[in-house]
Amino acid sequence: MAGPGARALLRHCPLLLPQNRHGTAYEGFLLSFKNQCSWHLKRILHGYRHILKQRLHSCPDLVSFMVELKTVLEIALKNTQDLHIPRPPEYYSCLVRDLEILGWNRVAYVDTGLTTVKLKAEDSCGRQHLITLKLNAKYPTEPPDCLVDFPVPFAVSWMPQNSLIDIYKQFLAALESLKEFWDALDEIDGKTWVLEPEIPTRSATTRRIAIGRKRFKGIQEQCLSEHRSRSLPSKHASGMLFPWSRPRSEPSEN
Repeated sequence: MAGPGARALLRHCPLLLPQNRHGTAYEGFLLSFKNQCSWHLKRILHGYRHILKQRLHSCPDLVSFMVELKTVLEIALKNTQDLHIPRPPEYYSCLVRDLEILGWNRVAYVDTGLTTVKLKAEDSCGRQHLITLKLNAKYPTEPPDCLVDFPVPFAVSWMPQNSLIDIYKQFLAALESLKEFWDALDEIDGKTWVLEPEIPTRSATTRRIAIGRKRFKGIQEQCLSEHRSRSLPSKHASGMLFPWSRPRSEPSEN
């Protein structure tokens, strides 16, 4: 195996050695990507498996895939470097104190390293919501990264003296600001036959509904821009929308 492909593979992955002239068997740090790799590599790539599966199916050859794998690994390592920064004792005491003040009944999940916290909340209509907090070693001097299932960005106002309670209050306020938006979508979901998305998330802003065997209508809930006085959505649809009881079978065409 002395062609350009072999030279490219050796240049990008010098520790992956070919075992035959056809380039169908290799030996190195990666035995079988689809089923088997080292536990350390598996831990680093956790959360990137769906991306690697896409690359595995789209790359035309091994060299292309290994280049893609190296790129993904660089991103994964960069994003996990903070996990290896030792936390000072004050970090843990401050975090536990904040959780106790907030109330453990509002905590849905805490990882073993106390770096990821999920808080749960219920809006005024009884809808359940989660906010995921990724805390770095400098908490509470620096705010955690907040992940929410919202149709709009969720920006946290933070000062060094703030705590998880302040984030939780902002989270509740954001839920109430989106109440009418979700009310409108819940009404569409309950009174029409929704084709897409099959399992809508709270961040989904569009619905594709059926009004006949071969006729469909797209509806989009368009959020108002930030400079407007209200941050509530407006509903935009082409044509008229009638209440629809979800049929047990496909609607027949007259």
